[in-house]
Amino acid sequence: MTHQDTPRAPLPPFSYEDAVLKVRMAEDAWNSRDPAKVALAYTRDTIWRNRDEFLNGRADVEAFLTRKWSKENGYRLIKEIWAHEESRIAVRFCYEWHDDAGQWFRAYGNENWEFDALGYMDVRHASINDLPIAESDRLFHWPQGRRPDNHPGLTELGL
Repeated sequence: MTHQDTPRAPLPPFSYEDAVLKVRMAEDAWNSRDPAKVALAYTRDTIWRNRDEFLNGRADVEAFLTRKWSKENGYRLIKEIWAHEESRIAVRFCYEWHDDAGQWFRAYGNENWEFDALGYMDVRHASINDLPIAESDRLFHWPQGRRPDNHPGLTELGL
């Protein structure tokens, strides 16, 4: 452990329920679109691969998220657990966003996460593909922010 942060429950080793909760907590944080808040879920020296970008540390994560959300307008994300073990969680996700010209996209991706003993994400590997979609093909219509509990997840939406 290379930081002095307080524990961030749930902590490893993860039960299935813990892992599902960790995934939803991440989804909620990312849907806040608050780079400083989101960055606090990662270790101070976190290592990321996001598409073709490699990040090291919270400062890099916060800068990356600031850039990301400055261009991804109308961002709405759904994450779903794929698998888990003691300190690792695999996630699949989709998010929808539009650019400044009004073109909508749906991004499809997978993430592999590894957590330290205090429950902070130490490693994140993300593979993501963007697909242009018509606005009429959007599936994520809740108001900006947290996805409502009664909104379908990826499996229910056929994604």
